[in-house]
Amino acid sequence: MPTEGIGWSDTSLPTEADDRSLVLFDSGSEVEVQAGEDGIRFLLVSGKPLQEPVAWYGPIVMNTQEQLQEAFTELQKGTFLK
Repeated sequence: MPTEGIGWSDTSLPTEADDRSLVLFDSGSEVEVQAGEDGIRFLLVSGKPLQEPVAWYGPIVMNTQEQLQEAFTELQKGTFLK
């Protein structure tokens, strides 16, 4: 299930994974990937679930879209890293 849109201001979730998609899977033992005509590159990461929402855009990962927008505002102001 795709968890976030590509843009930080996207308000609706995508229905399919596409370029630059973050996909969160529930528990299971297999992942099946099918490449198109141009092939595919992907990164599969496994770990203990944090049980927290994920809002991601570029190099910044937060829990909500509001936190993500605030982080980019702070980044523009030069106050992101305190």
